[in-house]
Amino acid sequence: MADLTEALAAQVAEAHHSRSPLALTGGGSKPFLGEALDRDAAALELGAHRGIVSYDCGELVITARAGTPLAEIEAALDAEGQRLAFEPPHYGEAATLGGTIATGVSGPSRPYAGAARDFVLGTRIINGRGEVLRFGGEVMKNVAGYDLSRLMVGAFGTLGVLLEISLKVLPAPRFTRTRVFEYDQAAAIERFNTWGLKPWPITGAYWEDGRAYLRLSGAESSVRAAMETLGGETLAEDDTFWTDVREHRRGFFANNRSPLWRLSVAPATPPLDLVGETVMDWGGAQRWLISDRPAETVREAVAAHGGHASVYRGAISPRQHPMPAPLLRLHKRLKQSMDPAGILNPGRFCPDF
Repeated sequence: MADLTEALAAQVAEAHHSRSPLALTGGGSKPFLGEALDRDAAALELGAHRGIVSYDCGELVITARAGTPLAEIEAALDAEGQRLAFEPPHYGEAATLGGTIATGVSGPSRPYAGAARDFVLGTRIINGRGEVLRFGGEVMKNVAGYDLSRLMVGAFGTLGVLLEISLKVLPAPRFTRTRVFEYDQAAAIERFNTWGLKPWPITGAYWEDGRAYLRLSGAESSVRAAMETLGGETLAEDDTFWTDVREHRRGFFANNRSPLWRLSVAPATPPLDLVGETVMDWGGAQRWLISDRPAETVREAVAAHGGHASVYRGAISPRQHPMPAPLLRLHKRLKQSMDPAGILNPGRFCPDF
């Protein structure tokens, strides 16, 4: 694999000197996320840079190359009764670890277990000059200063080419049940926030079409105790249900005629006055909106509550919620430091760089 790393680094170095843009490509499962790339950008193929480098189930740490299929990693963890606690969506059978970290996607357990970046311990990357660098390590506390490993999460490959990622993993829950309740959206928001204050093993809270779904995972005794207090009905085949939520396979997400918005707000934010269909995940903190309303209208309504709105699917640009000028300047300085010629996935994160 050393020869492949050297070949990738040489391709990046050559592109740096000629100032030729590169399009980082892996499994191709998430092209709809982020901005479209320049068609003239040369492909930097990363799918062959794959394989689990090390897995210490006793220390709860796995290190794998970026091109490793996500399914392969999850299978190795499952064999040892462990899991990726941030429950990453695949959005396709070819999903890779590198694409998962580069896009920073997390599933239904994110508010309760943590986001993708919370589990990244270290990375090995190629910067925009073609230099191979390593950040972090394989323990939770390993360096002082800037945590550059976690800056790679959600950067869409604009700060460096991911080669290897070390992740903290967690034991799989022993027992899981999902309770279902009949609530309108306002009542579901109130209940989710009330339940979140309880010492219950909540690992998922979703609302759709007048029904609230609360997932409980942990020791059987604690799950059953919470169920007795909560009431509601038990959902059959809840593994399939939550997988469909995670992978956007619920009927709500089948509407491809209108843009799909991801709204990020405080969990207690009341229902937004926006025309369209809505479902809620993350206990009300993540809301999905299908609407044909103008982008400015959607973003103004969300910003009024201190949130932000990004386009998940649909021909709208910019897809990310516009950043305040000071934050944009900081992003540009970081990009300049890591990729001075601006060749790595230019414009993929946002049109400005």
